[in-house]
Order: sequence, then structure tokens, then C-alpha cells
Amino acid sequence: MQIQFLDATADTDNVFVVRLVNQDAVPADLEPVISEGAKRSRFAGKAGQIHEGFVESNGKVVRMVLAGIGKPDAKDRRSAIERGVAGVVGKYLRSGEASLAIDFTGAGLSAEDAAAALLAARLRAWRLDGYKTKLADDKKATLETIAALAAPDGTEALWQSEEALAQGVEFTRELVTEPANTIYPESFVERCKARMEGTGIVFKVLDEDEMAALGMGALLGVAQGSVRKPRLLAMEWNGGEAGVAPVAFVGKGVTFDTGGISLKQPGGMEDMKWDMGGAGAVAGTMLALARRKAKANVVGICGLVENMPDGNAQRPGDVVTSMSGQTIEVINTDAEGRLVLCDAMTWTQRTYSPSRIVDLATLTGAIIASLAHEYAGIFSNDDELAGALSAAGDATGDRLWRFPMGPAYDKQLDSAIADMKNVGTRFGGSITAAQFLQRFVEDERPWAHLDIAGTVWADKPGATWDKGATGFGVRLLDQFVRDTAEA
Repeated sequence: MQIQFLDATADTDNVFVVRLVNQDAVPADLEPVISEGAKRSRFAGKAGQIHEGFVESNGKVVRMVLAGIGKPDAKDRRSAIERGVAGVVGKYLRSGEASLAIDFTGAGLSAEDAAAALLAARLRAWRLDGYKTKLADDKKATLETIAALAAPDGTEALWQSEEALAQGVEFTRELVTEPANTIYPESFVERCKARMEGTGIVFKVLDEDEMAALGMGALLGVAQGSVRKPRLLAMEWNGGEAGVAPVAFVGKGVTFDTGGISLKQPGGMEDMKWDMGGAGAVAGTMLALARRKAKANVVGICGLVENMPDGNAQRPGDVVTSMSGQTIEVINTDAEGRLVLCDAMTWTQRTYSPSRIVDLATLTGAIIASLAHEYAGIFSNDDELAGALSAAGDATGDRLWRFPMGPAYDKQLDSAIADMKNVGTRFGGSITAAQFLQRFVEDERPWAHLDIAGTVWADKPGATWDKGATGFGVRLLDQFVRDTAEA
């Protein structure tokens, strides 16, 4: 999707124009057929409302769409704007129209709001249709260009940063959507290197032998049942002051999860291609930060494995030794993400000494039982960090809900044979998973765990995404960096 900027007096060939309308403020300068049609269809400019009509202009028939963006003083103003604009793109993406013009005249938007509207439009247009060879013409996406007419002063400059963010979200969606025979640990690394070439990101990649030499028995135990070799990927962005400790983002990258010997039920197992959603979010965030030249030092780490059952797979009851030296009794091989993360977190802390560490993982089904698909769970040992992440989530729509932690939950992990088990009882599963990870936080470092199992994939369209990968986490982490590392 290409975004162009034109002033209000530009002579354009647009035959598809979208006017943004505030609630109860339908513009007075509309053609009578549009204004009367809006009135009779009870269009009032509520967020997400759409009214369509056709008018003649300079000898051409123009499709005129009114897009409701809600009340100017609404608390969720940014969300309403995004919903209104993205709704139009979603509706007309396959309409046969190749371009549309968004007319900002009279909408009263700030440059920040206008840039957010364009971001929403671009994100809603994303799709991955490359595997479909028999799409009917009326199912093919045709909308390719959006022209911004009379955008507020400063919008075009802001768009450069928002476009970088869009590229990051789109890359995450791509990684999460690709099938597991295309994206596996080695190809994930190569895809990241290719997409980030020339951005200034520095890569470090550890292979199986290097991880074994470091004692990463927890991560390698998960990988040992697969012919796909594991990788630990580090992406460094050094855009801040030299010597300032980086912020670290660590992502779970299980590129396919069968559950291992603790095999999952076959129904829905195909969805487990997106069990690398945490790593996908980290990769997309790093691309966005590099593209917009973020003035911060950030490192993104992805622990990449495939969890498969074969004669060499780890068994329930096995004891593994993590890089930290702590031993783990593996009760359930389908609780594998925390085993990957604990070694990745230890390596990250000992390699980079980050100021803060945030891990992201599609970790538990229990988080979906608690929050459905509306929020991701956040667990943290630091109120300031949790507050900053939650605020970033509220600002971007990647919303978080904080859960409790404490000794009563931690005790569930006690093992009779090792330092800990990898699961607790059947109750409070998301919390005990976080308690497990907290045992690998060193030097009382501020840490937060985001359980994003319910938010990386959608079975129905949302405000800025179609069915499928949402790109959750990229906008959240980017905003967090803006607020705390670049402020």
C-alpha cells in the first residue's frame, strides 16, 4: 500500500473520495445526494459508520464515502479514528478500485491523528495471498494507493516514522502467517537478515553447538526431537548514546509446536505455526526501530526451536540443566516455551546487562481462558516497568492486563528431584508460568513477561487487521521505546 500526499487544490484523477466525519457533524458542503442519503440512512458519524454514494464531478462519476470517526473529545479518539479509516479500507480492499483519496478537510485532526489514520489504513490493507493460485478476480485485492488530501501540517513528516512502524507490523504478520515448512529456526534467521539488510542492525547467531557449549540444556531439550536445528538470534540496534545499557526484548520462537511427547490434540494443531508470535513481534519491532532510526539502544533476542516428537525427543520426567545452572524437571513437554525463554533470558542478561528485560510469548492457553482475545497478560517484578508497558498498550491498542504474582504461586513449581518443575497445578497456569520465568531474572533487574497467546492471531477481522496474524506487540514495544528510552 502506497501513501501519497496532495494539497486540497491538487488536480487529481481520484474517482473514490473518503471524507472523515465527526459524530453529529456531517459536513455542510456535501452534494445534496450525499448529505440527504446520509440523513436517510441514519449516518451520524459514529466511529466505524460508513455511508456511500455517487456524484458527478468534472464529467466523472465519483464514489463518495463518508467515514465516521466519532466524537472529537472521546477518550478513545485515536482508536475511533483508526477504526473509521481502516473500516473503509477493509470494505473496499477488493472492490475493484485501485486508489482512494482521504480528504481531511474539516475533520479537525492533529497531524498525529492524521498519521495514525494513514497507519491504520495501511495496516488494514495487508494480506499474504502468495499461496493462493486460483483466486477469483472479485476476491483479489485491488486497492494499492491512498492519497492524503489536505492533511494537517506536519503529517507527511510524521508519516516517515509511522511507515517504518507499518513495515515492522507487516513483517511480524508475515513471519507469523507463513507455514512451518517455510519458517523454521534457520529460515527465520535468514528472513530477518534479508529484510533488515542495510538498516544498521547487527546480528549475532548461535547454533546448536555454541548453545551446548554455553550449557543451554533447557532450550536444547525442547529442540532435540526435531530435524530442524535450533538457533538463538540476537539483533542489536545501537541508536542511543554509547555506553548506555540497552533495553532487551526476548521472544519465544517455537516455529511449530506439536507438544512433543505430551502431544497436543490434532484438532487445531495447524494453528501452532504461530507459536513463534513472540519472536515475530521482537523481529518486527527491531525492524521498525531501525527503519525510523530510533534514538535508543535496543537488543532483540529470539529463541528459535521446533517442538516435535520422535525417538530422540525429551520425555516427561527428564531433568535438564539450564544455562543459569538451575535444574528443571520436565513434567509436561508441551510447556516448552518457558524452557526456551529461560535460557534466552540468561544469555541476554549475561551478554548485554540490559537496563530492563521484557519477554513476549504465546505461552499459555490459560491466558486465553482469563482474557479471551481482548488483552495480553502482563506479569512483572517492577511497578514502573509494568506501568510504562501498560500505558504504551493503551496508547496503541495493544492492551495489557496485569496479573498478580507471589510465593504461593511460586511454591507450585517445587520439585522432588530438581530445583523446579516446568509446570504447577492445573490452576493459575499463566501465573505459575510467569513465576517460572522470574526465577531466571538476575540481579533484581526490572523484568516483565507478556503472555500474548490470545492476541497474535484472530479468527475474525479487527480494527486494523483481517483474519489471521494481528502483528500484536510491535506497536506496543515501539511506543514503549519512544516513551522510556528516547524521552
